[in-house]
Amino acid sequence: MQSTNEITILGDPDALKPHVYKLAANIQEWPSILPHYRYVRVLEQSRRHKVAKFGARRGYFPVYWKARQNLYPETSRITFEHTGGITRRMQVEWRMQPCEGGLRVTIYHELSYPIPVLGPLFARNVVGKYFVQHIADQTLQCFKQLLEGLH
Repeated sequence: MQSTNEITILGDPDALKPHVYKLAANIQEWPSILPHYRYVRVLEQSRRHKVAKFGARRGYFPVYWKARQNLYPETSRITFEHTGGITRRMQVEWRMQPCEGGLRVTIYHELSYPIPVLGPLFARNVVGKYFVQHIADQTLQCFKQLLEGLH
């Protein structure tokens, strides 16, 4: 399963980029700004990475996973490698690009299960469409509302 979530945040891209990066990097703050997140527990961290357990909601369904976040502030890029939960082995990358009228924020997801036929179907149709796409869309919408409200 490969999927992309994308949103344009309106405003000056040079002013927006550090704010988006900070919001995305500070995963420990997500439950206080993202209503669909139940918790984020940072288990390990350094200047360039964090390992955390995440809990979110998809409607009434609780979801959880564990991931390692890698921070690349010089390129405003953030990656996640999911190491636990139903999304184990998923690779995620956040990118930010100036665009007309604002800043385009894109989240790329790639997940495969090592089970022929059923693995890709389950990854795409259940995990991808129902959980990953929905939660990432909510996250980007909240970031957009927060940041456009500031500028």
